[in-house]
Amino acid sequence: MSQQNNQNSELQNIRHSAEHVLTQAMQRLFPNKFLMAMGPATDDGFYLDFEPIGDFKVSENDFPQIEAEMAKIIKENLPIIKEEISLEDAKKLFSDNPYKMEWLNSIKDRGEAITIYKTGDEFTDLCAGPHVRYTKQIKAFKLLSIAGAYWHGDEKNKMLTRIYGTAFESKEELEKYLNNIEEAKKRDHRKLGKELEIYFYDDEIGQGLPLWLPNGGIIIEELEKLAKETEDKDGYSRVKTPHITKESLFLKSGHLPYYAESMYPPMEIDGDKYYLKPMNCPFHHKIYGNKPHSYRDLPIKLAEYGTCYRYEKSGELIGLMRVRSMQMNDAHIYCTEGQFEKTFMDVIKMYLYYFQVFGIEKYVMRLSTHSKEGLGKKYIDNEQLWIKTEDMVRNCLKNGNINFVEVADEAAFYGPKIDVQIYSAIGREFTLATNQVDFAVPERFSLEYTDEKGEKQIPLCIHRAPLSTHERMIGFLLEHFAGAFPTWLSPTQVKIIPITDGQLEYAQKIEKELKENNIRVEIDSKSETMQNKIRNAAGEKVPYMIIVGGREAENQTISVRQRDGQDLGIIPLNDFVSKIKDQITSKSITLIK
Repeated sequence: MSQQNNQNSELQNIRHSAEHVLTQAMQRLFPNKFLMAMGPATDDGFYLDFEPIGDFKVSENDFPQIEAEMAKIIKENLPIIKEEISLEDAKKLFSDNPYKMEWLNSIKDRGEAITIYKTGDEFTDLCAGPHVRYTKQIKAFKLLSIAGAYWHGDEKNKMLTRIYGTAFESKEELEKYLNNIEEAKKRDHRKLGKELEIYFYDDEIGQGLPLWLPNGGIIIEELEKLAKETEDKDGYSRVKTPHITKESLFLKSGHLPYYAESMYPPMEIDGDKYYLKPMNCPFHHKIYGNKPHSYRDLPIKLAEYGTCYRYEKSGELIGLMRVRSMQMNDAHIYCTEGQFEKTFMDVIKMYLYYFQVFGIEKYVMRLSTHSKEGLGKKYIDNEQLWIKTEDMVRNCLKNGNINFVEVADEAAFYGPKIDVQIYSAIGREFTLATNQVDFAVPERFSLEYTDEKGEKQIPLCIHRAPLSTHERMIGFLLEHFAGAFPTWLSPTQVKIIPITDGQLEYAQKIEKELKENNIRVEIDSKSETMQNKIRNAAGEKVPYMIIVGGREAENQTISVRQRDGQDLGIIPLNDFVSKIKDQITSKSITLIK
């Protein structure tokens, strides 16, 4: 294990132990007022789920009191001791806690050992660990927020109370993290999406089904235009497929046994079951199989921004990041084994190009592989093909000098995949997209091509979605750019502000010129002061403001300000049009220098 992994493991132990200290502090302060449910460490900290008893409630106003008690427990330097006990003893110990009893039954079914951790003499919890040895090893912690959470994330279960917290190995690291949280709140895509009129939800439409406002529609069109231009250069063909299909299609593809719980219930039509599609793959397989193919035709690249529907649990829906309706930058590439490395790496290069376009400097490629234990259950049962295909992907990445990490037991059911983790401008991690290899499903659809010897062969299939979905991508970009999109992506690129009604005619002339050059522009003709109009435009994150007064109208010039407050002064309109068009064409992420 590397030093980095050791550090991560130590931090997880600290966070897990901080959750135990939180629960212990709660029991000291509020005895017999709640039932423990669960409390794991996470990538960002830890949380505690509990069921309040009676009318007991906890709010963020109680955090100072709880944190003070946690600090007291830490100062006491209590030992945290692991013990292995029998199922019978464990059930006696936790007999009054239905959540722990449920965990015990699941542990029994898996045949695992039952362990408890004791903190001093007063607190015991059912836990697999690991933890730090003494409470004083928890150096810096903070309670962050409180929320409701369904047990197991299922809305059919009881609503619990969840307290989020975090812990670090030093106060400096904690302070940096808390500063990032404050910045993240300003950049929250749900907040910005509302303020900038990008999207919204409506109860009569349904949870997880976003309604895109005109500003959101523009961003979607620009992203799709980017994808089309990029894919056209790389030889993709665009296709369109229906939103529903017969059950038999997903039985043939093998998706239903693995994804049924994430699919909307079927509709009965003319004696057949129809499903809303959760993915585009089987449709593209049908298109490939519509006519015979020679090896000379391959690779065949079928692309579609197809709308898919997945029944995510209510408790797991998050703004645009987890939704039930999604427009996916999907494509399926059918190639020979000899073409695989170049084809696969062309997809990786497309990812790298998009990272450059959006100013994404930090990313991680995760190679997700299978597990032997999951064969025939979670994965296609062909160990030999799994090993061969994983080696093919691994060699591609190594030969292409692509940094990657391997994660076991997270592959797609039909083959290994690359999951792409990206980091925003403030270091927040997002799962963006995937690049998957399918060695099994083409055979199910009898997909073939004729090789050089005239013999029938089964193509490999690469599933890829470099721009993820419109929903997830726009959610990320809102946070990454703090709503201040690059000029090419901004819904309104220029706001014209006439100082008085006397300059309105000249403002309209400027508007006409900009529109003729395909620049998105609006005139603010409201009866407000110039400063208010400038402030409003800056709040809307409009890249450029053209101020038109009597002098500009008389001299046929414009005065330009940027949303960052920089004054570009008075410049000829033609010069401005030329510069902004260059910015849009080059997809620059910076404003005019």
